Amino acid sequence: MLSGKVALVTGASRGIGREVALTLAEYGAKVIVNYNGSKERAEQVVEEITAKGGLAEAVQCSVADFDACGEMIQNMLGKYGHIDILVNNAGITKDNLALKISEADFDEVLDINLKGTFCTIKHMYRAFLKQKSGRIINMASVSGLLGNGGQANYAASKAGVVGLTKSVARELASRGVTVNAVAPGYIITDMTQSMTDAAKEAVLSKIPLKRAGSPKDIAETVAFLASDKASYITGQVISVDGGMYM
Repeated sequence: MLSGKVALVTGASRGIGREVALTLAEYGAKVIVNYNGSKERAEQVVEEITAKGGLAEAVQCSVADFDACGEMIQNMLGKYGHIDILVNNAGITKDNLALKISEADFDEVLDINLKGTFCTIKHMYRAFLKQKSGRIINMASVSGLLGNGGQANYAASKAGVVGLTKSVARELASRGVTVNAVAPGYIITDMTQSMTDAAKEAVLSKIPLKRAGSPKDIAETVAFLASDKASYITGQVISVDGGMYM
């Protein structure tokens, strides 16, 4: 389904990003596993892919660093000749009541989640124009659609990702490049496993399907949007959340 394609997945050393990288590789893509601090985990993802006959490499870069992001992308374009799929998955949380969120925590979440998404798109923009093809899939969140108490900074960053997705989708559509977002709901990851039992139950009570999702649920949606099967879909936010947002 993705044979011959090169995919750059940001924040791919763990959680949803890791599963996205593995899944795209399963479908035949060469995968650039971007990470910021978890070199060992990123290399483990590469090892899993290569052990199954796939091709991958780990590349360190903070997506919030505009110049470093540009250097990473130019190096990868020089090495592979093209990048066909860009998955903006890198993200963090610094949860607290808006009253207690520090300026530093607000800025850091916006820098990585929203500015980081812009940085990769900005540096890939001309390459996509020249190729007249490409897929951009941005990771939003149900929090960015519904809002969530204690996550004002995170919700704002993900709502921004939705607006960015739609704007860039309009700009690139005439060149055959699609831009979509995936909005995960309650997905079982290291991040959500750290929640208290009471908090987990409170979230589950809001999900019509009455269960959490898995990183694979998100990864398969990303793979679909990255494929030719989704060639007539752009500017959309696909909620993968068990019905939380409808």
